Amino acid sequence: MSKFNLKELGLKDSTAREFESLYKDKYLGRVVCEQKNCYRVVTESGIINAKVSGKIMYDACSREDYPAVGDWVAVDRDEDLQGDAIIHGILKRYSKFSRKVAGVKNDEQIIAVNIDIAFITMSLNSNFNLRRLERYISTAWESGAKPVVVLTKADLCEDVEEKLSEVLDIAIGVDVLAVSSLTNEGIDKLKQYITKGKTAAFIGSSGVGKSTLINKLLGDERLKVGEVRQGDEKGKHTTTYRELILIPNGGVVIDTPGMRELHIMDISEGVENSFKDIEELALNCKFKNCTHNAEPGCAVKKAIQDGIISEDRYKNYIKLKKEAEFMAKKEKTKRMRDSKKVKVKKNNCKKGLEELV
Repeated sequence: MSKFNLKELGLKDSTAREFESLYKDKYLGRVVCEQKNCYRVVTESGIINAKVSGKIMYDACSREDYPAVGDWVAVDRDEDLQGDAIIHGILKRYSKFSRKVAGVKNDEQIIAVNIDIAFITMSLNSNFNLRRLERYISTAWESGAKPVVVLTKADLCEDVEEKLSEVLDIAIGVDVLAVSSLTNEGIDKLKQYITKGKTAAFIGSSGVGKSTLINKLLGDERLKVGEVRQGDEKGKHTTTYRELILIPNGGVVIDTPGMRELHIMDISEGVENSFKDIEELALNCKFKNCTHNAEPGCAVKKAIQDGIISEDRYKNYIKLKKEAEFMAKKEKTKRMRDSKKVKVKKNNCKKGLEELV
């Protein structure tokens, strides 16, 4: 009898079909956590230790080519009593929340994959920042997951309704919840999003209460949490790695370390979705190539003057669009470089085989 029902752990029919067609002699599992290239994978029979195959390492051009927390993978066994299982393949991802690594490198850091819901978590005290929230929402839309804004620590805020209204003005088409882990305000509403077969990831800055919320969903204090600092009302950062966690009533959540900054990749479509109000206003500009700067008949500039949208929101929209365009160019260059690497590897293998023959 199976210990785990993979459908309840988020397995989609499309993923199951892909696995059956490509890996009939392997076992299907989902990556629970990853630390220093060692993986924990849940299969129908239990949770096992695993490492990637030499072929995956050889073919990889970037970090994206390795398994990430939330990935569905093909492993050679469903128990590890005789040694670590080997991951032979990664199934197609239907969503991916990622960011650019800090610094000058163009490398991608994957936060979570195959998630249905991205809980963008921001506290209602000193962490509250609308411009940062717009960045997170744009990235979430681009990921393929449904963004849901979770405003934490409502018990520490004296003007919850005012801040909730501010968020609703910029979170177009996004559900917004105000919650408190201390008073349990909004916790029942949060639980309604996580049902059997659904995967949700808690994403946000350090110390906003992500792990505390997951403990509420679990019904116990499984995850370590820190006390709130008195000086700046920020929680202490406690999560140090990504982990997929099974919820007793069904579904799974992914706990992620807090991020000081969210450096974006190419999120052009995500920006368009996040700033639909400005995109729709731009359709009414006199000129199709309007830059919304000094052109006559600019509907966006008029909306700012009339107080329909704030100038800060407009400036952040322009900033994110420029960042996304810049990253799109860098990613295109990287893809071309990776394609050349693959060709070189294939040619080297071909030469090696010819020499053996």
